[in-house]
Amino acid sequence: MSGKLDGTVRGHRLASREEWLQARMELLREEKALTRRGDELARQRQALPWVRVDKNYRFGTDAGDATLADLFRGRSQLLVYHFMFGPDYTAGCPSCSSIADGFNGIVTHLENHDVAFTAVSRAPLAKLQAYQRRMGWTFPWASASDGDFNYDFNVAITEAQQQAGGVEYNYQRGGHPMAKAEYPEIVHQFAATCGTGAATYVRDRPGMSAFVLEDGVVYHSYSAYARGLDGLWGMYQWLDRAPLGRNEATGAWWRRHDEYATRDASCCR
Repeated sequence: MSGKLDGTVRGHRLASREEWLQARMELLREEKALTRRGDELARQRQALPWVRVDKNYRFGTDAGDATLADLFRGRSQLLVYHFMFGPDYTAGCPSCSSIADGFNGIVTHLENHDVAFTAVSRAPLAKLQAYQRRMGWTFPWASASDGDFNYDFNVAITEAQQQAGGVEYNYQRGGHPMAKAEYPEIVHQFAATCGTGAATYVRDRPGMSAFVLEDGVVYHSYSAYARGLDGLWGMYQWLDRAPLGRNEATGAWWRRHDEYATRDASCCR
């Protein structure tokens, strides 16, 4: 019910401006504490040890064949988004696509702060380029279709690994959806939008990784997966500040940005 009932509107208590301000100031103290904790976590991320990357990874890019060091494009740091787009997909993952909608705007700023950015997927470069044109994206996107990069950074598995089980993802081994015999309905739905079945769809998973280039040597400094990517999902940062929050009681609601139908706002109530 959206009307006023016993001093509430849609389940929210009504208050005077003064009461609201008092509650808001209490919340502000909690928000400031969270930002300070976030600053400390960022320092801990940056203090992680580095791991030398000796394998000669190769990628297909708009500029031709490239090494991992080439992806830095003259910068000393590289951020990679592991975009779910397997070789058998006909379109990129809807969730990764919604995250990627925020990439275009940040690339220029990162590059002018000594940080290169690229998405990396296992699909062939031609598929990535076609999908990128469809979505209207311009950020760098590399294909790792012929190498071990996605496997080594735990965002892809082979069919044999899937059948054997015990797959590692998000720093845990076993029990991950990549190796399950049965999948939630949402996985089947997302897989269908990518033109494939659930088992094939989940052989690729999302993540991000950070690298640094020092004296011609590439080092791996950080990777995050699953809920560790929430901070990169721009729409969630806004929804967390909206009156009804993420409002996901009915499950996954997002689509690729060119797949939304025009609809009346009342449909979401």
